Amino acid sequence: MPPRLSIMPGTMELLALGAVARGGRMHGFEVVRWIAEHSDGDLLVEEGALYPALHRMEHRGWLESDWAVSDRGRRAKYYTVTRRGREALTRADRQWMRYVDAVDRVVHGEGGT
Repeated sequence: MPPRLSIMPGTMELLALGAVARGGRMHGFEVVRWIAEHSDGDLLVEEGALYPALHRMEHRGWLESDWAVSDRGRRAKYYTVTRRGREALTRADRQWMRYVDAVDRVVHGEGGT
């Protein structure tokens, strides 16, 4: 099995926002687990990078949060995506796909793979 991939700089917010948008209301550890599961274990999310990203997105109005007790009986902050967050995700996704396409053209030549 190849080693896990580190999260590329600038993609943590896209990944976390996408996870919460698709996975629904979840706390930070669930975001980490969701990303790992949906990347087939290829992406390694470090909690030290995730929580500042969640807080930044909450500050921007992309996420809302509330406190509740987790399934492990611990108090946890749960996040949900706002309308502004869905709009930001759409913009970020378009930009990401444009970036991937541009890299593909450089690496594989005009026209992609």
